[in-house]
Amino acid sequence: MKSFAYLLTDVVKYGFKGGAKYMAWLGFLGIFLIFWVYGNYQQLSQGMIVTGLTDQVSWGLYLANFIFLVGFAAAAVTVVFPAYVYKHEAMHKVAVLGEMMAIAAVIMCMLFVLNHMGRVDRLWHMIPYIGIYNWPHSLLTWDVLVLLGYLILNAICGFYYLHQKYTGKPVNKSWYIPLVFLAIVWAFSIHTVTAFLINTMPARPMWFHGMMPIKFISTAFAAGPCVIIIVFLLIRKHMKFEIEDSALNLLSLTITVCLGIALFLTMSEMVTEFYHPTEHTFGLRYLVFGYQGLGKLVLFFWISITILVVCFGMLLSPTIRHNMNILPYICVAVFIGIWLEKGMGLLLPGFSPSPIGEMTEYYPSFIEIANSLGNWALGFIILSVLVKGAVGVLMGDINYEKHQAGQRG
Repeated sequence: MKSFAYLLTDVVKYGFKGGAKYMAWLGFLGIFLIFWVYGNYQQLSQGMIVTGLTDQVSWGLYLANFIFLVGFAAAAVTVVFPAYVYKHEAMHKVAVLGEMMAIAAVIMCMLFVLNHMGRVDRLWHMIPYIGIYNWPHSLLTWDVLVLLGYLILNAICGFYYLHQKYTGKPVNKSWYIPLVFLAIVWAFSIHTVTAFLINTMPARPMWFHGMMPIKFISTAFAAGPCVIIIVFLLIRKHMKFEIEDSALNLLSLTITVCLGIALFLTMSEMVTEFYHPTEHTFGLRYLVFGYQGLGKLVLFFWISITILVVCFGMLLSPTIRHNMNILPYICVAVFIGIWLEKGMGLLLPGFSPSPIGEMTEYYPSFIEIANSLGNWALGFIILSVLVKGAVGVLMGDINYEKHQAGQRG
């Protein structure tokens, strides 16, 4: 236990150290935390009136980010799965970094759920046998359970692996490998349950179809690896830690395949809804063309589709896909495109029209934007510290012997 405490201390210390560019990055993220503190104070003191949410549109920017980030968390499996199932050597060397990313993503998910609940004192209702925990009838309680389970699994697997590297001891594969496989299966469950959270509502016809879980998984495995590739390239450039091209090429191929599936599903949905339009088409029509003079989301949708189609066309070329100078820009574009399509373009149109036919347009307030950017900033600070600290362990810059030597010195 003492060595584990030393590991956590050394990882955090190492994670907050770096050159001028790294410290500037952390300082830049810290600026958003100032607005985050202000935004949370305003929301906690005045209530949800400071947001753009209404009785008609009760889910907004907070849950849009939550749904997107659940996919980001699940996408860590794109590193862990080939490492342990297909014995991909290059992926195996960096698999623990995927687990660190999953931990940061789940923490961000919880922050957005907390913002959406409005008040911190309501959080006790998420604790079984203490609050009013409506399980198994509420899908939200299922979602909280699988997310907490996924967080615990990745924390155990990731930090146990780092601990063994830190102390120079071998990994106990008899229980570690089964736990990794459980985490892989669990990764698919978290986004599937999140999809069930919205596609089990008959009163919201835009979401009410069985394609939703497949679409969630495909977009998750397209957007998540985009961040992983960017992080891996930054590590390789600034920390001199070897991450082989074969690992990056496999991730870019995963993005290409999953993005193609996601675009195909979007096209299928549009053909089905618009070929013989019914009253169930109103939500999608509002998103794509606007409806009854309301069209704030139309620009988001077409920007998203344009970005994703262009990027998919570029990724189909192996020459472009394997070009490490071009690939990061494509990854950023795909990440933004899927966030627009999956967040703003999926969640919000489902509320218009309402079950009684009202068309209501939602737009996030400054408080919602400040809190959302702050959650992202805090999450990326955690991600930066965990990943940098994990790389320090993998490179041998921090280990148990050096810690003891430092104490003796």
